[in-house]
Amino acid sequence: MKVIFTQDVKGKGKKGEVKDVPVGYANNFLIKNNYAVEATPGNLKKLEQQNKRIEKDKQQELDDAKALKAKLESLEVEVTAKSGESGKLFGSVSTKQIAEALNKQHGIKIDKRKMELSHGIQALGYTNVPVKLHKEVEGVIRVHTVEK
Repeated sequence: MKVIFTQDVKGKGKKGEVKDVPVGYANNFLIKNNYAVEATPGNLKKLEQQNKRIEKDKQQELDDAKALKAKLESLEVEVTAKSGESGKLFGSVSTKQIAEALNKQHGIKIDKRKMELSHGIQALGYTNVPVKLHKEVEGVIRVHTVEK
């Protein structure tokens, strides 16, 4: 019996897959527990439409990430910090501070965990901070650290 999995079933199939399984297993376990539905022409068409919608959403997400990348390239985020005479900061500027400044100054919300800054910014001046916007898109935020 052909079924369309509505949930992941360990060892049998993943959500959205169409597989041939024994009739008893399909009726008594998969369909009864809502893990799968029978692969009728109507259900197959629904699955196809669902896959098209998911693909369209993924493409929209990618386009939004590319637009955000272009916008970030033209921006500069200014962060203030206390520093000593040599221009070295007391402490460092973290990704949390950069994310807050970006939101406050330009109204763009980016999760601090998406910023790839291994150590905080520890000196005055300009720093380019890479940001993972999407699996395929990586942008750069230009951060200007000034003395308080």
